[in-house]
Amino acid sequence: MYVLSPDRDTVGCTAGWRGTGEIQTDNDIHMAVTDYAEILEKNGVKVTANRLLIYQAMVGFENTFSLTDLEDVLVTLDKSTIFRTLALFEEHRLIHSIDDGSGSLKYCLCDNLGECSPDETHCHFHCQKCNKTYCLNNIAVPSIRLPAGFAPHSVNYVVQGICPDCKRVR
Repeated sequence: MYVLSPDRDTVGCTAGWRGTGEIQTDNDIHMAVTDYAEILEKNGVKVTANRLLIYQAMVGFENTFSLTDLEDVLVTLDKSTIFRTLALFEEHRLIHSIDDGSGSLKYCLCDNLGECSPDETHCHFHCQKCNKTYCLNNIAVPSIRLPAGFAPHSVNYVVQGICPDCKRVR
């Protein structure tokens, strides 16, 4: 479970990581809140304790994450607070969403220190065995030429298959 320390300088994990993602280093667990606050402020998001907790939890996931994944980690926050914050973060281009066909929308932090840019569009891979969705950051979404009169709003490029971990287990 994530909590904001009394001095409000760090966010910490008190009960271990229980989500599907993995914490990368101890620095990820106790990164200064001011670093996250700067990212939020830079992108026009008002900084609150809940938003900092949610952003901290998102940083801990190695790949994509769902609303349920965040609920599992942020047990003191209700689903509607997390959902509204995800919508706000997506509106301010801190995260992007992926419809991987699993029935559960996935999210991924944008690179560029909290700013999704149009050139950051990339492909995703959804493993049909373990249900994980991976950002394929180095594979750009192929460019397509639409017929006259069509105006694209978004592109969702997801490859379905079996990930290397599941392929090894067979």
